[in-house]
Amino acid sequence: MKHLFKTILLIGAMMSGMSTLAVLPAHALVEIDVNKGNVEPLPIAITDFLSGDAMGAEIAGIVAADLQRSGLFAPIDKGAFIEKISNPDVAPRFEDWKVINAQALVTGRVSQEADGRLKAEFRLWDTFAGQQLAGEQFFANKANSRRIAHIIADAIYERLTGEKGYFDTRVVFIDESGAKTARKKRLAIMDQDGANVRYLSDGRSMAMTPRFSPTRQEITYMSYESGQPQVYLLQIETGQRELVGNFPGMTFAPRFSPDGQKVIMSLLRDDGNSNIFSMDLRSRTTTRLTNSSAIDTSPSYSPDGSKVVFTSDRGGQPQIYVMGADGSGQTRVSFGGGSYSTPVWSPRGDLIAFTKQSGGQFQIGVMKTDGSGERILSTGFQQEGPTWAPNGRVVMFFRDQPGGGGPKLYSVDLTGRNEQAIPTSGFASDPAWSPLLD
Repeated sequence: MKHLFKTILLIGAMMSGMSTLAVLPAHALVEIDVNKGNVEPLPIAITDFLSGDAMGAEIAGIVAADLQRSGLFAPIDKGAFIEKISNPDVAPRFEDWKVINAQALVTGRVSQEADGRLKAEFRLWDTFAGQQLAGEQFFANKANSRRIAHIIADAIYERLTGEKGYFDTRVVFIDESGAKTARKKRLAIMDQDGANVRYLSDGRSMAMTPRFSPTRQEITYMSYESGQPQVYLLQIETGQRELVGNFPGMTFAPRFSPDGQKVIMSLLRDDGNSNIFSMDLRSRTTTRLTNSSAIDTSPSYSPDGSKVVFTSDRGGQPQIYVMGADGSGQTRVSFGGGSYSTPVWSPRGDLIAFTKQSGGQFQIGVMKTDGSGERILSTGFQQEGPTWAPNGRVVMFFRDQPGGGGPKLYSVDLTGRNEQAIPTSGFASDPAWSPLLD
């Protein structure tokens, strides 16, 4: 992360009244088992961080909102707090927090260094054990205050679940505006919570299907600037853009390989068939991976790069297939009723997310990589395009509104019980989640 540094905060025995205080070992007394089928949200108290202005309350509010959206935490209303934290370096009165059933407590401070940098500190407490679980401080410029809050939320999430968080991430998507028959589609990017929207294209030509690199802040997307579909690479930070190639008839923009050195895509060739091709981004050479008379499309690499999932109608209707990264061993893995599309491999490697159309409904679901264990997470009106959070616990997608409105973004966790609308100023479609930021 640019201009951001962190240190670990520990409370030692030399502090008054703290002789028995220590940092807990890896398995805390308070923790969340994310592998259980039904996880009850953990009651957590997040106090306003001490500061000389509104910044402390703002950062605490972002942390609370991140944790609540995950579905694993239930922030307690601040009106119930008994103790007013005046010094986050001193252990809180644990009894006051146990009374309101706060199983975990977050305290903190925000200040400004002599060089103008922002300093944000937090401590995470197990109130029932009376112990500190984590403590860190971060230094950054003020422009990164929201990112500091997301990183703090990630640290709390990881300490209490044992898994990486996903809050310090961004989402690239298509911003849609105007009449439905003449919709302007701009490339846009935002924080995962909908804040800090920035437009990456001006809308004079239609942008489509953006996809994030798994290794850096780079995307590929498709544009019709010349009247023909062209695929571009775009560096998010610098704005530098590079033409990958002209691919007439291409159905979906490429997805990156896990090492970021290749892209994989579906191309419509002169024979009228849509097949899967990979391209080396350095040499620009393409390799054909499927050769069927059907429509093969929507390829996505497994996180280790050894396999590819894709959709094909070679069996009569669109179903999900898996093959080796060289095109070998093409095997159908979906056998449910209805048609399947837009499969995407989880970054954890254990699941494949997909869109399913069945009985007049559109569904977002997941299945194991061999096709077993299919679960529907969300059902709605014309919803599609799943994309994974980098920790593999949450899926984002877009849904058209009934009645002729426009698409909006939503997220849902793997339980299917925590669906959240993602706030955007206008219509939005085709999200792609970034990896964790550096």
